[in-house]
Order: sequence, then C-alpha cells, then structure tokens
Amino acid sequence: MENKTPTIGSRIRIEREQLGKSQLDLAKEVGFESATAISLIESGARGVAAETLSLIAKALKVDVKQLLGQKPDEVDVIVALRADKYLDDAAKDYMTKFIEDAKKRHAKR
Repeated sequence: MENKTPTIGSRIRIEREQLGKSQLDLAKEVGFESATAISLIESGARGVAAETLSLIAKALKVDVKQLLGQKPDEVDVIVALRADKYLDDAAKDYMTKFIEDAKKRHAKR
C-alpha cells in the first residue's frame, strides 16, 4: 500500500514551484553550491537539518510548520493591535473596526 501523505521534500517542491524558483535558485538562497542538495531533499533521499529547513522556509516565504505539514499559527491581528503601546485608544478602536469590517466582507464572498 502506497503512502499518500506529503513529505517535507514534496512540500518544499510544491512551494518552490509555486514561486517559480528552480532548484538551483533555492539552493543558492540556502547556501548550497548546486541544485543537487535540493533535489535530494525534495526526493526524500536526503534529510534536512532544522537550521536548513528554517532557511528553506524563509526563502520560500512560508512558515516552517507548513513544510512540516502542520497548520501555521494564526496571528490575531486585533490582539497584536491592542498590545501596541504607541497607538492611542481611538486609533486602536478605529483599526479594530476596520479589521472586523474587512473580515465580514471577506466572509460574504
């Protein structure tokens, strides 16, 4: 029976291809001299160290958790906004209302 669960390598390949990057492009961004290392990682023939996975995620503009097959943490913008000590209460209220309105418009789609 064949395992259909995506691997870290296949997730890297999918993200890389969506950005239109070649294996060589990604390899150079991560610090490899050739595309071979990325090819081996994507095929599952080579493991990937945590530090390298972090560099790959950064180059692909994704959360490491996504490459691991986990759901990235969702940031609650309103909580972050409320924690901003440089905005006064009126500005925080305005931004909170704007965000809530945007969420409602998006939900209607």
